[in-house]
Amino acid sequence: MNLTAKDVEVSISGKKIIRNLSVQIPNRKFSALLGANGSGKTTLLRAIYRTQKMDNGVIYLNDLDISKFSGKKLARKLAVMGQFNQINFDYTVMDVALIGRYPFHSLLEQEKEKDYEIALEALEKVGMKQYRERNFQSLSGGEKQRVILARALTQSPQILILDEPTNHLDIRYRLEILSIIKELNITVLAALHDLGLAVQFCDYLYMMKQGEIVAEGKPKQVINHDTLWDIFEVNAEVYPSPVNGKLMIQYV
Repeated sequence: MNLTAKDVEVSISGKKIIRNLSVQIPNRKFSALLGANGSGKTTLLRAIYRTQKMDNGVIYLNDLDISKFSGKKLARKLAVMGQFNQINFDYTVMDVALIGRYPFHSLLEQEKEKDYEIALEALEKVGMKQYRERNFQSLSGGEKQRVILARALTQSPQILILDEPTNHLDIRYRLEILSIIKELNITVLAALHDLGLAVQFCDYLYMMKQGEIVAEGKPKQVINHDTLWDIFEVNAEVYPSPVNGKLMIQYV
């Protein structure tokens, strides 16, 4: 499914955060927004999944304006996973995964056998099926985030939006989560802050500065000394890994 943002502008408390921004996200690729804090990454994502009001612009799914979609209809096509996912209820892992089936039910409708099958498949995909009867609160941070990813996958989305999904995790869980996402074969758009992980896992990058896209392309096209200085004000050398050819970044 194609995701397109056209002429998006967003202001918060009278300050312009996103400035006449347009992007077309590659279909079935893992794309990421990169930029310094305050560059507008999260604001753009929130505009896309309709929790942030836009001053101007349109978001399209396959040429259809998402403002015309009901909340449930949009959730059947697009799932969101953030960096903090607080669940205060006494839910099992399976309960949390099943929340992803809500867009497919009418009010008070009970889950069906198919819903459980889809939830179990999602939990298996993220390596958490064996924990399905565990209390969600008893899990580690990385395990919780994998269950939250399973909840998103239980929506059977064609597009997955990620807002710093690994920001507070240790390196093991960061690699696990991004490896799972990489293999989904759906359209993914993430806001990331770890450049090393972005160049390792992403197919396409959008470099943001002061609410605008200042560079875009495959990692090897946009990650270089000049771009990193311009956007992050850091001195860095970029070179291919002798192991797999992917970019490596050394700060100097």
